[in-house]
Amino acid sequence: QVQLVESGGGLVQAGGSLRLTCAVSGNRFSIDTMAWYRQAPGQQRELVASIGSGDGTNYADAVKGRCTISRDNAENTVYLRMNSLKPEDTANYYCKIVYRSVVYWGQGTQVTVSS
Repeated sequence: QVQLVESGGGLVQAGGSLRLTCAVSGNRFSIDTMAWYRQAPGQQRELVASIGSGDGTNYADAVKGRCTISRDNAENTVYLRMNSLKPEDTANYYCKIVYRSVVYWGQGTQVTVSS
């Protein structure tokens, strides 16, 4: 059974940094796309960043230049480094993977940025 566990969220002041980690277990084969989404209260879930199996990346305009997504295929882990955090980055951050054409989600990790 494929499982995703996120960690690294927390409370940080504006201008600070965090690194989110998503560890995947239960997969026997390599993972296709890995991505981070976020959802603020009353808002729709939105893509933050994604990284393909060939390490191609895609970022939301709101985080370009401030966030870096990376993956460690040997460890089945995807990271999201977030710098220069803003109060509007406050949200629950979810990891998503596509594995053998099936989409899996983590349970989320809360990021709160105080002004």
